[in-house]
Amino acid sequence: MSDEKPDLSQDQPAQPDRPRASGGVDEKADPGAQNSPPAELEHVVRPRRQQQWHTVVRSITTGNALVAVLAVFLAVVVGSLMIMFTDEDVRASASYFFSRPGDFFAESRVAIEGAYTALFRGSIYNTRAEDFATGIRPLTETLKFAGPLIAAGLGVGLAFRAGMFNIGGRGQMLLAGGASGYVAINAGLPGPLLLVAAVLAGMVAGGIWAGIAGLLKARTGAHEVIVTIMLNYIGFYLLFYALSKQGWLQAPGSVNPKSQAMPEDAVMPRLLGDRYNLHLGFLLALVAVAVVWWLLNRSALGYRFRAVGENPNAARTAGIDVGRTYVVVMLIAGSLVGLAGANQVLGTVPSGVTTDLDAGIGFDAITVALLGRSHPLGILAAGLLFGAFKAGGFSMQASEGIPVDIVLVIQSLIVLFIAAPPLVRALFRLPTKEAV
Repeated sequence: MSDEKPDLSQDQPAQPDRPRASGGVDEKADPGAQNSPPAELEHVVRPRRQQQWHTVVRSITTGNALVAVLAVFLAVVVGSLMIMFTDEDVRASASYFFSRPGDFFAESRVAIEGAYTALFRGSIYNTRAEDFATGIRPLTETLKFAGPLIAAGLGVGLAFRAGMFNIGGRGQMLLAGGASGYVAINAGLPGPLLLVAAVLAGMVAGGIWAGIAGLLKARTGAHEVIVTIMLNYIGFYLLFYALSKQGWLQAPGSVNPKSQAMPEDAVMPRLLGDRYNLHLGFLLALVAVAVVWWLLNRSALGYRFRAVGENPNAARTAGIDVGRTYVVVMLIAGSLVGLAGANQVLGTVPSGVTTDLDAGIGFDAITVALLGRSHPLGILAAGLLFGAFKAGGFSMQASEGIPVDIVLVIQSLIVLFIAAPPLVRALFRLPTKEAV
């Protein structure tokens, strides 16, 4: 029997030629053709792409971010109308509108352009400055004003996410400023330790003051709105009493309700030198944004905050201690507002503690949180916007003679439109989530 193996090569069928891609294009000759869909699948791929774009557009038009942007736009438009009718030249041209309407529109354009150009020069860049270093000074002022607004807005927004309406920012800032000033004046710690201790004292004071509202909510069910409003008044008069007593906060030998200036070691250093007023407080506000973002989106505690804010009954059923969550969130929220108070006393106005150290920030923080939709990054953007309003409002009044109250009106209108999303959607014919 032979050991030779039979040759089977002749019995195997010939391999067919490799099929070409649709359209007659050789895949070897055109590597890019391997990634393109065949012709018979083209009618499936295109509708999917169109559906993806439709999903993106729908998420934008039905989301809250677009409503916030349009609310700012509407407020600016209404503010422009008020600028027109408060300008003397516009009112004069309106008296002969039907004979020469062009004068009215020309004067209106000049008034509006002048106002918002002055706002830009006072908040972003002074185009009339002789050099770049002087030109960017308005931007540093915007960032300086934005620091405490961001910190306080985070405190209000964090409470919002847990279903708590923290409108006691003023009282928390006043107590925090008083505690920071007291530690800065009396602690006598060396070097940077004094600044650290004063900042922490302000955060602790603000946290404790807000925690009272959280504790009463958890134990007795007392509504935090009423409690925080009352705590605003109590905090004001407590600070006034401390500033009126020698040995507490009142400056030695003075009869005015004001403390002495902060020691040099307790003053927040300026970031860009003595030429600019921007200080460390703005960086601390940025750190607070990052911490709150991580807390809400990456921590178990933040998950409990959001769960209680969405539905406290469901959260309780899931095993979350709702009362304890109320207390903890108000402690953290108050400490953030307290950081804003320490920012004011140790950075922006280190000349001494007074009863008006909050400068309206406690209530402006509510607007910042609403405009930012209680999201840390949104609060950052809203704080920068309101910081620009504060910095540029004085320039509008000084260079164009426009009342600074116009800026307050714009801020109030932002709150109005933010509080009425259906109105904004109706004006711009935006769809709702239910409609799509």
